[in-house]
Amino acid sequence: MNKIYYLASCDTCRKIIKSLPNSNKLTFIDIRQNPISESDLEEMYQLSGSYEALFSKKAQLYKSLGLKDKNLTEADYKKYLLEHYTFLSRPVVLFNDEIFIGNTQPNVLKLTKALQSV
Repeated sequence: MNKIYYLASCDTCRKIIKSLPNSNKLTFIDIRQNPISESDLEEMYQLSGSYEALFSKKAQLYKSLGLKDKNLTEADYKKYLLEHYTFLSRPVVLFNDEIFIGNTQPNVLKLTKALQSV
Protein backbone atom coordinates (compact mmCIF):
# COMPACT_ATOMS: atom_id res chain seq x y z
CA MET A 1 0.00 0.00 0.00
CA ASN A 2 1.16 3.55 -0.68
CA LYS A 3 1.42 5.44 2.60
CA ILE A 4 2.86 8.59 4.07
CA TYR A 5 3.76 8.69 7.74
CA TYR A 6 3.88 12.30 8.88
CA LEU A 7 3.21 14.63 11.77
CA ALA A 8 0.25 16.98 11.16
CA SER A 9 1.75 19.62 13.47
CA CYS A 10 5.07 19.65 11.59
CA ASP A 11 5.43 22.64 9.26
CA THR A 12 8.03 20.86 7.15
CA CYS A 13 5.76 17.82 6.65
CA ARG A 14 2.84 20.05 5.68
CA LYS A 15 5.00 22.00 3.21
CA ILE A 16 6.31 18.81 1.58
CA ILE A 17 2.83 17.26 1.36
CA LYS A 18 1.44 20.42 -0.24
CA SER A 19 4.17 20.28 -2.91
CA LEU A 20 3.66 16.61 -3.84
CA PRO A 21 1.90 15.71 -7.08
CA ASN A 22 -0.76 12.99 -6.92
CA SER A 23 -0.67 12.93 -3.12
CA ASN A 24 -4.24 11.60 -3.29
CA LYS A 25 -2.63 8.24 -4.20
CA LEU A 26 -1.24 8.04 -0.65
CA THR A 27 -2.87 6.97 2.59
CA PHE A 28 -2.03 9.62 5.19
CA ILE A 29 -1.02 8.42 8.66
CA ASP A 30 -0.48 11.05 11.35
CA ILE A 31 1.98 9.33 13.67
CA ARG A 32 0.84 11.30 16.71
CA GLN A 33 -2.80 10.19 16.27
CA ASN A 34 -1.91 6.68 15.01
CA PRO A 35 1.35 5.50 16.58
CA ILE A 36 3.57 3.31 14.44
CA SER A 37 2.83 -0.36 14.99
CA GLU A 38 5.47 -3.04 14.99
CA SER A 39 4.15 -4.33 11.65
CA ASP A 40 4.32 -0.80 10.15
CA LEU A 41 7.89 -0.46 11.37
CA GLU A 42 8.76 -3.92 9.99
CA GLU A 43 7.44 -2.88 6.58
CA MET A 44 9.61 0.25 6.68
CA TYR A 45 12.59 -1.81 7.83
CA GLN A 46 12.20 -4.29 4.96
CA LEU A 47 12.42 -1.43 2.45
CA SER A 48 15.12 0.63 4.19
CA GLY A 49 17.28 -2.22 5.53
CA SER A 50 17.95 -0.37 8.78
CA TYR A 51 16.15 1.00 11.81
CA GLU A 52 18.86 3.63 12.12
CA ALA A 53 17.96 4.96 8.65
CA LEU A 54 14.43 5.61 9.95
CA PHE A 55 15.63 7.27 13.14
CA SER A 56 15.83 11.05 13.56
CA LYS A 57 18.90 12.18 15.44
CA LYS A 58 17.52 15.72 15.30
CA ALA A 59 14.70 14.92 17.73
CA GLN A 60 14.75 16.95 20.96
CA LEU A 61 14.17 13.75 22.91
CA TYR A 62 17.32 12.25 21.35
CA LYS A 63 19.39 15.02 22.90
CA SER A 64 17.50 15.27 26.20
CA LEU A 65 17.82 11.52 26.85
CA GLY A 66 21.55 11.70 26.11
CA LEU A 67 21.24 9.14 23.32
CA LYS A 68 23.88 10.88 21.22
CA ASP A 69 26.45 9.82 23.83
CA LYS A 70 25.39 6.15 23.66
CA ASN A 71 26.35 3.47 21.21
CA LEU A 72 22.89 2.51 19.96
CA THR A 73 22.25 -0.83 18.27
CA GLU A 74 19.61 -1.64 15.65
CA ALA A 75 17.52 -3.14 18.48
CA ASP A 76 17.81 0.16 20.39
CA TYR A 77 16.71 2.17 17.35
CA LYS A 78 13.71 -0.14 16.88
CA LYS A 79 12.74 0.16 20.56
CA TYR A 80 12.88 3.98 20.52
CA LEU A 81 10.98 4.20 17.22
CA LEU A 82 8.16 2.15 18.73
CA GLU A 83 8.23 4.11 22.01
CA HIS A 84 7.83 7.64 20.68
CA TYR A 85 6.76 9.10 17.34
CA THR A 86 9.30 11.93 17.53
CA PHE A 87 12.11 9.51 16.70
CA LEU A 88 10.83 8.80 13.19
CA SER A 89 12.64 10.79 10.53
CA ARG A 90 9.65 12.39 8.82
CA PRO A 91 7.96 12.14 6.51
CA VAL A 92 8.34 8.49 5.54
CA VAL A 93 6.64 7.54 2.29
CA LEU A 94 6.12 3.99 1.09
CA PHE A 95 5.30 4.12 -2.60
CA ASN A 96 5.43 1.34 -5.21
CA ASP A 97 7.77 -0.81 -3.08
CA GLU A 98 10.16 2.07 -2.50
CA ILE A 99 10.79 4.03 0.67
CA PHE A 100 11.50 7.74 0.95
CA ILE A 101 12.75 8.80 4.38
CA GLY A 102 13.01 12.33 5.71
CA ASN A 103 12.87 15.83 4.37
CA THR A 104 16.18 16.28 2.56
CA GLN A 105 15.88 18.00 -0.79
CA PRO A 106 17.27 15.05 -2.82
CA ASN A 107 14.80 12.70 -1.10
CA VAL A 108 11.83 14.99 -1.74
CA LEU A 109 12.87 15.36 -5.40
CA LYS A 110 13.06 11.55 -5.85
CA LEU A 111 9.65 11.18 -4.21
CA THR A 112 8.17 13.92 -6.40
CA LYS A 113 9.50 12.18 -9.52
CA ALA A 114 8.07 8.84 -8.40
CA LEU A 115 4.64 10.38 -7.75
CA GLN A 116 4.64 12.22 -11.09
CA SER A 117 4.91 8.88 -12.89
CA VAL A 118 1.47 7.78 -11.64
